[in-house]
Order: sequence, then structure tokens, then C-alpha cells
Amino acid sequence: MSAEPRDLSDLRREIDRIDAAIVDLLAERLRVCRDVATLKESTGATVIQPSRVRDVLRTRTEWAIVAGVDPDFAEAIFRTLLAETHRIEVAEAGGTDAPVKTAAVEGSDLDTVACRIDHVVVAVEDLEAAGEFFTGLGFVVSATDDPQMHLAVAGGVTVVLVGADHDPAVRRRVDEHGSGIQHVAIEVLNAGFARDALDAAGVPRLTDVVVDDDGHEQFFTAVDPATGVQLSFISRTGHRVPLTSHNVRALFAAVNGGAS
Repeated sequence: MSAEPRDLSDLRREIDRIDAAIVDLLAERLRVCRDVATLKESTGATVIQPSRVRDVLRTRTEWAIVAGVDPDFAEAIFRTLLAETHRIEVAEAGGTDAPVKTAAVEGSDLDTVACRIDHVVVAVEDLEAAGEFFTGLGFVVSATDDPQMHLAVAGGVTVVLVGADHDPAVRRRVDEHGSGIQHVAIEVLNAGFARDALDAAGVPRLTDVVVDDDGHEQFFTAVDPATGVQLSFISRTGHRVPLTSHNVRALFAAVNGGAS
């Protein structure tokens, strides 16, 4: 006889149990990290050891693949964990008392769904020179299906470089503002929810949610006249893949009043 299907409350309780176990494991790992910090300080070892960082990221993504977990997702988690580990090691070496913290207060609707900066799109006059600049910083610059769009990636940071040649919308942007950041994309849990929350708050919106074939859902706010800030909000419902050139250029056209 098959087991009775569990209801939503049962499943949420199971998730709560698993999450509590994850927090306990994180606490255990960070306690060990404090011991590592103490040992490093006593032996004069360097706080940051690149070979160890690379080994941790490589093995954990391999474990993720075996376990059926998206390796990019696993890498993002462990990069965050490594950053916290480094913070603790430096703080322990400094010997300062940590501030007392309490649970986070309830925030806005956007605060509920905003996750991180997903990527930054930069419009450039000279794509080759821009690529050389990011390569010099240590980014891996790679071509896309569009010869005038390159991706610059370093760890969990992605910068989309878009050249002004052969695209009137990008050319207009560069002519009016010069090379520079075209917009900052913020990852959210749900683009439709974020759109509705900003609408309710009276934030001027330039586009509705645009969905591409890969499952990227994205919309733009209008440029803020006081700061010049252009934001987009993006959620992924498909495979974890970069934005396509078609998506980026369509959004440039939308931002620039439909220029093509």
C-alpha cells in the first residue's frame, strides 16, 4: 500500500527541520574555522590561501554534480561561506568584540524577494579595450553569440560588456552618456511580485516583465533623475544560463524608447 500523500504543512515542517540542521552544521563549521584562525595566528600562516580556496570550490562543485545539485548554485553557496570564513579569521586575529545582533526586522516587499546583484551591463565605445581592462583585473572575458557582446566573469561576479557598433540603441546610450554602466540587475525570487511591489510603491517602471526562451524574467525601472540609476529586476525560472544577446539588445531597445 502506498503512503498517504503529505499535506503542505507536513512538507513545510520537514523543510524547517532540514533548515535547522543546515544552520547547526554551519555553526559547527564556523566553530572549526575559528580554531583554524587561532592556529594560523600562532604559526604565522597567511589568512587567505588561494590553493585551498580553489580546492574547496572544485571539490564541492564535484560533490554537487554527484548529488544532482546544480554546481553553479553550490559554488555560489560555498563562495559566500568562504567569504564568511575569511571575515571570521580576520576578526579573530584582530581580537575585537563582535556587536550583538538580533533577528532581522520585517522589511518591505522588495526586501522580502531581493537576493543579490545578478549582473551589471556596461555599454562601451571600444569593446576590445574594455575586454582588455577586465582581463587585466583578472576577469575571464569570453565572447557570446553576438560579436558586440562579451561576458566578463570572476567568481560569482558577471559584467556584460556591450559594444556600440552596429546597434543604434547602444550607440545612442554611449553618445548621450559615454561608456559606462547601463544598468544594474538585481536578482529577485519572483519578477512579477517585485514588479507589483514597486508599482504599489509608485516607482516609475519602464517595461513590463520580459521573458526570454531560457526562462529569464526581467523588467526595468525608469532612470532616476536624481541619481541617474537604472535598475532591472531578474528572476530565473529556467536553466541557469547567461542572458542571451537577443535579450540584452531587446532591453536596450526598450530602455531607449524602442530604438532599433
